[in-house]
Amino acid sequence: GRARRPVPVPAGDGPPEPAASPAGGPGSAGSPQGVTPPGRAWLAYAPYVTIVAVFAVSQVPAVKRLLDAGTLAVSWPGLHVLTAAGTPSPLSTFRFAWLAAPGSLLLVAGLVTMALLRVSPREAGRLYGRTLYELRWAVLTVVGLLALSFTMNASGQIATLGVWMAGAGTLFAVLAPVLGWLGVALTGSDTSSNSLFGALQVAAAQRAGLDPVLLAAANASGGTLGKMISLQNLTIAAAAVGLSGREGDLFRRMFGWSVLLLALMCLLVGLQATPLLSWMVP
Repeated sequence: GRARRPVPVPAGDGPPEPAASPAGGPGSAGSPQGVTPPGRAWLAYAPYVTIVAVFAVSQVPAVKRLLDAGTLAVSWPGLHVLTAAGTPSPLSTFRFAWLAAPGSLLLVAGLVTMALLRVSPREAGRLYGRTLYELRWAVLTVVGLLALSFTMNASGQIATLGVWMAGAGTLFAVLAPVLGWLGVALTGSDTSSNSLFGALQVAAAQRAGLDPVLLAAANASGGTLGKMISLQNLTIAAAAVGLSGREGDLFRRMFGWSVLLLALMCLLVGLQATPLLSWMVP
């Protein structure tokens, strides 16, 4: 029946005190637990803001002229290609815009982002190498398709296919986005799809009496809807969020939405080929 004496708790055995986080990090003084301070949150947008700024500056007339001055034009040796009119084809001239190329501008944006985010050159090199490894098959696919599109354009195959597809008449306007959709779904690149099917769309449009601008835009617009089901893009997206091996799940969830949006795009392009919405085409 005697009262129990309280047992003293040795120092250090009680609940641990919350550790102080680095300045500005989660859990730091003046910042609620788990909430990123606004200053650090804005840094997440730094890469995108930098890309927009670099590309905007590159379009300033004075800067653009300076960048274009570095373009190298070389006649490809051993390649003698003529157009249908019998004149030398411009495809035999290789233009290397090593300053004005989008890849060069993205590299500049990456260097600026490194400075803003205080990323060391060693860490940046490691991340660049890992990204290049993840994109290795996508890069080879894009390069291969660009080579294929060059060959098909130079040999006249694209023009021949365009004449054949123009037999669909005005109905081809409805089917034009499907070509871009299939091209990006298979290659993962809107650039590759436009290179492969862009000239075909223009040739078919001219033959069928349709607006070439409309069908070229339809190819690019349809291609953007194929991005969500492209195997290359699904692989990269799954790896980025730690869902490697579940690309099939992502594909099944996105396929229906992609087809639905494609159907709406086909309807829109079909209406734009008629007097009802032709005013939308510049």
